[in-house]
Order: sequence, then C-alpha cells, then structure tokens
Amino acid sequence: MGLLKGTESEYYSGSDLGNYQFISLEDVITQFLIGYVGENKLIPRISRTDLAFHAQRTLAELSFDTLKSIKAQEITVGATLSTPIPRDYVNYVKLTWSDSSVIEHVLTPMPKTSNPTKFDGSAEVSGDSVTMTNYKSDQPVENSNFDYDYDDSIYSLNEGRRYGLDPQYANVNGHFFIDELKGNVHFSSNLSGSTVILKYISDSLGTDGEMQVHKLAEEAMYKLMAYAILSTRSNMPEYVVRRFKKEASAARRQAKLRLSNIKIEEITQVLRGQSKQIKH
Repeated sequence: MGLLKGTESEYYSGSDLGNYQFISLEDVITQFLIGYVGENKLIPRISRTDLAFHAQRTLAELSFDTLKSIKAQEITVGATLSTPIPRDYVNYVKLTWSDSSVIEHVLTPMPKTSNPTKFDGSAEVSGDSVTMTNYKSDQPVENSNFDYDYDDSIYSLNEGRRYGLDPQYANVNGHFFIDELKGNVHFSSNLSGSTVILKYISDSLGTDGEMQVHKLAEEAMYKLMAYAILSTRSNMPEYVVRRFKKEASAARRQAKLRLSNIKIEEITQVLRGQSKQIKH
C-alpha cells in the first residue's frame, strides 16, 4: 500500500511541499505500538499516554543534537537595542547581522555583563538596570580602529602591538547579551538599525505541526523510545536494558551520519582548492 495520496497536480499546487521526508509523531507512536507492543513482543503492554510521553521526550532530545531543528528569526534592531527571545527558544546557535550583499557577519557573545534587577531601596523598578543601560550606550573599544600607519624604516609598530586586546572580543561586527531570566536579547550600540538573524534550536514540541521526525532518524526514534521504556520498568533484566542502550546509541549515530548530508561531489569540489599554490 503506497504512502502517497492525491495526484501530482494537487501536490505541486498545494502548500505541503517537501513534507514526504517527515513522519508525524502520531504515526511514530502508532507504528511503535504495532512493532514493539503486544503478546510475545518485548513490551507486553503500555498505555498510549505513557508512550506519548516517551515519544515527546525522545523527539526533544533528538532535536537538540541530531535532527535539523535550527530555526532562524530576522530582527531589525531598533532604538531600544533589544528584542524578545522567540517563544519556543531553548538555546541559541549563533547571531549574525546581514549586510547589503546578503553576507552574514557573526556577532560575539558578551558573557561578562548582566542585567540585574533594579531597586530604589525598597521596591523593584521596571526597565533596564544601570549596568544594561551602560552596555547599550557604550561603543566597544574593539570596534575602534587604532591601527594608525606610523611605521618607519626602523620600527614596525603595527605588527602585534595592540597591547591589552582580548582576541575573544576583538570583533568589529558587534556584541550581544541574552538575558534568559527576563527573556530578551540585548545588542551593542553599533548594531542600531541593523538586520540581525537569530539562529536557535527548539524542542520540536511547540505546535502539533512541528512534532514530526525526519525519516532518516525514524529508526533512532523507535530504538530510543524502546530503551527509555525498558529502562524505567521494574524487574526488567539488566542485560536487556544494556542491549537496547547500545542499539539506541548506534541508531542515533547512524541518524547523525545520515542527516549530516555529506555528498562526495561537494567534498571533492572543496578538496580541489587544497592543491592551489598561493604566493605570499
């Protein structure tokens, strides 16, 4: 029985393009019940509610480091130099700003600052703290150009002479700070008016439409669900749990390799540049 429904014309005129590469979480649960649960099977019985819990936890874990679950949000940095983090945000991948040539420039995180709660001595005061206000108004010293051309025939003063510079913050593209407690992303002042792209990961559980698994990772879902169920059951032989732990780990590795989308032609094209001789 084929999986495709409808005609070619209906597909190409519809809004469900490319969805064949995914399987819904509901279908994963149904097929797991068929293949793993029942008489003379590894799991004699399990309620659909319990199975749905393990399926959602497995999908969330795979979303963090295996599945292609990176989302992107384009932001125009306004006068406040801040923006709310997305509602399904779990962690950021990177932030960049896009120039007129559509080239993305990576922003540097600024971990050595914070946005503490502001008090007037007796009660909390709304708005940014003095620390965050100063951060937004400051022009980072790393963004200033001190490389004046004053070399002469005796001294080469510009070669490695920027004393005190911390290379991890030496980025003319700008800085950002994520205040996860208050749910905002703050930007340095030189990014005002820029178009910033926030790339982040979610857990794929935000909406029913998101709860789907790439078919290249479908087997990993089944193995990880089976291991999660067996490892939480009493009186389950330890050798059985260890066996499924190994199978789940192997299936996850295989899913990562499949989803890495390595193409030999693309690797060959990159390696062709290794034989070029660059004159210095």
